Amino acid sequence: MHVILAVAVCMLAGTAAHASEGGVSSDQLWNYLWRVVNFIVVVAIIWKLAGSKIKDLLSGRQQEIKQNLDDLQTRQADAEKKLRDVEKSIANLEQEKKAILEEARSQGEALKVAIEEKAISDADLIREQAKKTAANEALGAVESIRAEVAEMVVQAAEKIVQEKLSDADHDKLVDEYLTKVVLN
Repeated sequence: MHVILAVAVCMLAGTAAHASEGGVSSDQLWNYLWRVVNFIVVVAIIWKLAGSKIKDLLSGRQQEIKQNLDDLQTRQADAEKKLRDVEKSIANLEQEKKAILEEARSQGEALKVAIEEKAISDADLIREQAKKTAANEALGAVESIRAEVAEMVVQAAEKIVQEKLSDADHDKLVDEYLTKVVLN
């Protein structure tokens, strides 16, 4: 309400100063005065009817701005804390890098040893399999040679028998075997 009165007094003082110069007639002055009074009445009615709501709106907005400022301060503090944490992690980055590289080296060495051990065991296994395969092939070769030798012995014996066996001896042997087969 005080604001309205202060505005009205300023407007009237301005009007009076302008009128004292002599450039304004009394009708214009009264017209202007009525407009000012009319403005004051309208503003007073609006203030009377909606003044508390306007006041609440303005104070609510003021509280909202205050709350936003408080939230901004809180977020700024959180951001500064996160920045300090990031700076600490960056400071420890070189140590972490060294630790990771050392861990990778140790894992690499362990993997190398495991690969070498597996290669040695696989080589031993391959040697054993080669020995078994060679032994089996040698045994197969011996059996094959025995079969060939047996075939050759049979052929040689057949040849000898054919040379020494006469037709009469041959017929006699056939008759003996037929008799044995028939009797059995």
